[in-house]
Amino acid sequence: MSDKHALIVGASRGIGLGLTERFLERGWSVTATQRVGSGGNLAHAADRVGDRLRLEHVDINDTAQVSALRERLDGARFDLVLVNAGITHDRWETVAEVSTATFERLMLTNALSPMRFVEQFRDLVTPHGVLAVTSSGQGSITNNTRVTGWEIYRASKSALNQLMRSFAARHADDPRTLLLLAPGWVRTEMGGPDAGLSVEASTSGLADVVETFSGRSGLHYVDHRGATVPW
Repeated sequence: MSDKHALIVGASRGIGLGLTERFLERGWSVTATQRVGSGGNLAHAADRVGDRLRLEHVDINDTAQVSALRERLDGARFDLVLVNAGITHDRWETVAEVSTATFERLMLTNALSPMRFVEQFRDLVTPHGVLAVTSSGQGSITNNTRVTGWEIYRASKSALNQLMRSFAARHADDPRTLLLLAPGWVRTEMGGPDAGLSVEASTSGLADVVETFSGRSGLHYVDHRGATVPW
């Protein structure tokens, strides 16, 4: 068994649940969070692995809940803090059509709240550990050359990337590894049934990336194969 410990935020389903399962399979201990009422997937995992999985509840859009979780975890040390958060909208909805409420909801959930969480939990990561957030290849401005939809989702993930880069610039001397993870097009509730990757394939690759990049300082924007994603 490994002596490593991860905090995975947004772990009730999809990519977050898959990452929780992959790290548990590798012998890590995991503190996994979900929102209240998110279902029993994590509880089933806890039945299998016992005290290597700790369950917590938090909605990262609720600053009071985030602060309360930080207090509960005070004194804990993690080799990995990974914030998995993402919502989307109607694929073909353009910036000309999107409502202000939808735009604000995506920017809050996909960009602002994950980075506020990173700011608040940074000091719980071991000096040579990893701070990671789930980004997307669709956040790449360089690759945005075809009409494929998801305009507001793309913008929210680009905003996340920019905020993480600003965070990295402010902490240039920090030895911790910073990762923007692009999981690929995955068969989740968000990705849909036609996506090319299974959750297991994507999250196995992402777990490899975390372990490979651990100990490398600086910010890395990479996909599930470890390849650099162009900004």
